[in-house]
Amino acid sequence: MLRSSTIAVTTSVGVSHTQRLCSHSLPINYRSSFSPRNPLLSNSAFLKWKRNIASSNNNRFRMATKALAQPLQNADELIDSVETFIFDCDGVIWKGDSLIEGVPETLDMLRAKGKRLVFVTNNSTKSRKQYGKKFETLGLNVNEEEIFASSFAVPAYLKSIDFPKDKKVYVIGEDGILKELELAGYKYVGGPEDGGKKIELKPGFLMEHDEDVGAVVVGFDRYFNYYKIQYGTLCIRENPGCLFIATNRDAVTHLTDAQEWAGGGSMVGALVGSTQREPLVVGKPSTFMMDYVANKFGISKSQICMVGDRLDTDILFGQNGGCKTLLVLSGVTTTAMLQSPNNSIQPDFYTNKISDFLSLKATAV
Repeated sequence: MLRSSTIAVTTSVGVSHTQRLCSHSLPINYRSSFSPRNPLLSNSAFLKWKRNIASSNNNRFRMATKALAQPLQNADELIDSVETFIFDCDGVIWKGDSLIEGVPETLDMLRAKGKRLVFVTNNSTKSRKQYGKKFETLGLNVNEEEIFASSFAVPAYLKSIDFPKDKKVYVIGEDGILKELELAGYKYVGGPEDGGKKIELKPGFLMEHDEDVGAVVVGFDRYFNYYKIQYGTLCIRENPGCLFIATNRDAVTHLTDAQEWAGGGSMVGALVGSTQREPLVVGKPSTFMMDYVANKFGISKSQICMVGDRLDTDILFGQNGGCKTLLVLSGVTTTAMLQSPNNSIQPDFYTNKISDFLSLKATAV
C-alpha cells in the first residue's frame, strides 16, 4: 500500500516566443495619461518618464526584432567557439537504420579538434548499451558514456528525487526503459508484456491495479493498448502521490527513412486525456538532461552547441539550457517550417546536414 508520503514535483519549462514589431507596439496611450502638458507631472518626473519610455521601446524593439536564424556560413567560427557538441540522433545522425551521409567524417573531424561529443535522444526504446550497439553497427565509434537517451533519464530523475526503492514503476514503453530501471535497482511492472493483455468489459467488472506503484512512466510504445491506458490511469488517479513521468512528447519519430511515424507524444497524450494531469517530462526540451550532462562532464553551458532537427525539442532544449543552437534540415524541420510566420523558435544557425561542417569550413571567408 502506498503511504501518504506524497512526493510533490513541480516542473516548468521556459519557452521563449519571438514577438513581432507592429505599428501599435505600445498598447497604452502614454500621450494622454502622461503628457508633457500635464500639470501634475513635474519636470524631473517627466524626464524619468521619458527615459522609462525610451528603455521600454528599446526592450520591445529588441524582443520584437530578435534575429532570425542565419544560414551557417563559417563552420570553423562556430566550431572554435564551443568545447562540446550535443547531437540529437534521429534525423541528425541517422534516419531509421540508415546513416546520414557524411556523419562519420564530421564526427572524426570534431574529435580531431578536441571537441567533446555527446549524443542525446528522446527515443526511449533502447538503453544506452543498446544505443551503443546501434552506433557500432553503423560504423561509428561512440562510447556508452557519451550517450544519453530518455530511457536513461527516467532512473536518473528518480534518483535525483530520492524515489523510494520499495515503490514500483509502471512502464508504458519498451525495453530500453526497463533495462535502465533494472540497472538502477528500481522495481517495475508493465512494459511490452502488457501489450497482449485485453480487457473484457463485462457488467460489474472492476480492474485492479498495484497500489505500490509510485510512478507511471510513459514513453514511445509500439505495443500501446487500452489495457495500458486504463492501468496507468488508475495508478495516477488512485495511488496517493503517484508521479506521472513522460520520456518526451515528440509528435512524430523516424522508425524508417521512408516517412514520419506517430511519436511518443501520442501515447503521453492518451494519459493526459484520461488523468487530466500534465506529466513531468525528463527528455527534451526539459533541461533535466542538459543539467545532468553539464554536471557530469563539468561543462559550461555557454560552451555547448546543441545540434538537432526539431525546433520544439532540440532547439528549445538548447535555448532553455543557455547553449548555442544549430538546426539541421536532414530530419523533421523544413526551411518552410523554420521561416513560417507561425514559428516562434529561431536557432542561432541552420544548415542542411552536419557534414556541412566539412564543406563550409573549407569555403569560409
